[in-house]
Amino acid sequence: QVQLRESGGGLVQAGESLSLSCAASGRDIGTYAMAWFRQAPGKGRELVASITWDSKIKRYNTPVKGRSTISRDNTKNIMLLRLDSLVPEDTAVYYCNADDSLQSYSILPQGFWGPGTQVTVSS
Repeated sequence: QVQLRESGGGLVQAGESLSLSCAASGRDIGTYAMAWFRQAPGKGRELVASITWDSKIKRYNTPVKGRSTISRDNTKNIMLLRLDSLVPEDTAVYYCNADDSLQSYSILPQGFWGPGTQVTVSS
């Protein structure tokens, strides 16, 4: 089983930047597709960004497109997300996902999830 743990969340001011980390353990996730999701109170879990196992394809959902960077280091079993120009709408619990099957992320993936890390953006 793959264990995932997010870190780096916290309280930040609008306009600032934040970096999130997802550390994987238990299994080598070097062949897994990975993604960041987020869920705001009372809302469904939505895709933030995704990355293929080899970092060849990166996708960003519209709300963060142009101000977000997803990356991974398979030698360290980590995935990173940087959010710039934060807005209050970015406030959510951010979740890390890893899945060893092909993913379009049109729907929520199966695979493994971390417990989430809270990001709060003050206005």
